[in-house]
Amino acid sequence: MDCPKAKKFNERCAQCSEVNWGLTDGGRFYCRSCHNVTERTREVINTDFISNTRVQTISKGSRKKEKTDGGCEWYVCEGFQLVLKKQAEALEALGVCPQMKDEILCNFWRLYLQKSKQAYCDRPDGETVKALAVCGSSTDVESEPETPSLLHLLSLSESEGDLQTDSSFVSSTSKVSASTSVCSGSVDGSLYFMKNQKEKLRMTMPMTLSFCYMALLWLREPMTLSDLLRFVVEGHIPYLNVFQHFPEKMKLYGVDLKIFCVESWPVYEEVYDKMLELAAFLDLPRFPDITDSCFLHPDMLCMKYLMEANLPDELHNWTCRVVKKICIGEVDFLTLVPGNKSTRKVKYDVLAAALIIVVLKLLFLLDDHYEWLLSDFAEERNKNNKEGHPYFEFKKWYKVIKCSLDAEQKKLDEERAKYQWRCEKPLFYSADKKSKVLKRRQMVVNLQNQFGKLSGSVRPAEKPNPSSFQLSWSEENTDGSCFHGHSLKGILQEKRGVLAAMNPDYWLCTVQLCRERACGHLAHYREVEFPQSYHFVLRLFSFLLRIQPSSIHDDVCLIEHKLFNKKLCKKPKYNTVIRK
Repeated sequence: MDCPKAKKFNERCAQCSEVNWGLTDGGRFYCRSCHNVTERTREVINTDFISNTRVQTISKGSRKKEKTDGGCEWYVCEGFQLVLKKQAEALEALGVCPQMKDEILCNFWRLYLQKSKQAYCDRPDGETVKALAVCGSSTDVESEPETPSLLHLLSLSESEGDLQTDSSFVSSTSKVSASTSVCSGSVDGSLYFMKNQKEKLRMTMPMTLSFCYMALLWLREPMTLSDLLRFVVEGHIPYLNVFQHFPEKMKLYGVDLKIFCVESWPVYEEVYDKMLELAAFLDLPRFPDITDSCFLHPDMLCMKYLMEANLPDELHNWTCRVVKKICIGEVDFLTLVPGNKSTRKVKYDVLAAALIIVVLKLLFLLDDHYEWLLSDFAEERNKNNKEGHPYFEFKKWYKVIKCSLDAEQKKLDEERAKYQWRCEKPLFYSADKKSKVLKRRQMVVNLQNQFGKLSGSVRPAEKPNPSSFQLSWSEENTDGSCFHGHSLKGILQEKRGVLAAMNPDYWLCTVQLCRERACGHLAHYREVEFPQSYHFVLRLFSFLLRIQPSSIHDDVCLIEHKLFNKKLCKKPKYNTVIRK
């Protein structure tokens, strides 16, 4: 049958490509050339006869591609923002002032997003534009409306305006999700490991600790980098398996696990170097001055580490004299100036430990011979010393510290060996697999409990409260294991009204310093080349700071060359076996 409406239907036939349409009695279009019937029907002109009926339509559905597992679209930067928020809250619970989270760290993070072209910018970054050229052909995705970002929900600062990305960034990066994030739960996970991302200082999990330490340093909080990393290892600050704190709607799989899953302990040098690089990348101004009243000043930190190393309080006067002599307590030396390559970057905790070691070498020489002679001399004088403080005996101190250090080191090694890198919260990627994964996980927990009962193993105790001291010594102990109040008069002599060491000799750890830019170290440390007493002291502070002995050795060599103005002396011969 002929109809004017059929003539207005201009689509070509899918079978013969002709435009010659007619209408069937059912209102469908059919091709007069090949008699192919289409699914299209003519429009109803008069709708009076259906005015009292219920109109049913088949919804096309949301133009945004919904995930069947109940998840939502999220970006990698949102994941790192959540990690920073959790870490800042943990630091606040440890006693850090709330200003760190709401003002300092939040502003650092916003500045990073702007500098890296991830937010607060006029246009998307280069990688996003490149992705649009590849996957921007879907008309459905192009016309989809903008949706609220998780950045609105996960803002670091809840008292101020929440973080929202630029409209051009949100609308453009949403196009990437259609084809480029098939291997990740995040929208931009597959783009994260492109080579050009390194130029923008790509965010990593160790860099979250660099952000935290940079904020702590800006506020001059009484927490060193070694303390921060130790609290991370002890589980007081979220870092390992931190993705188990993500909301249920933020699904992680594929590349996301490579980004947020950490299977190694944080390294001091890596976190510190990234902090310096990050501060220069953000073009931060000069940090607040480190004065003599600040906890990070070497005079203050030396007092702390002398107490923890169970050394006499009188050694603090000597560390202060060395600090004043070589001018490393000056504000300009200690204060961080980002991007200034002419100033040396100070590791405050390592510098304090190196100062104590240099003072011990000044007084006891630490050559595996002289310190034991002084111990014998102090032991004889203590037999007749019935009044006043006892004289400090290096031999007795060595035995007490070695026993405690070996026990703590063994405990630490066992805890690290037993650590389960897999998180307690199982990961599942769809609602269908959720029940199976949870059931399997429950079976594993039940089997572990049963084997634990059969083997008679003791359940691990609750996590102890964090402390600034790993080794504690009390003068109230009657076993004589505390050396804080012991006197150094037995090894000192007065010259022109000033106390000086009885032995005028000193041996340098290295005659000539290396170029740090060339080999990465000022000096090279091998245990067999140095006295065992010196190695033991290095090992002690290496344990307290959780850092390699070679890093402390570098600062020891630097202080020695500053102290003696490079007037070098030959290193004496010494025995390599500690005298018992």
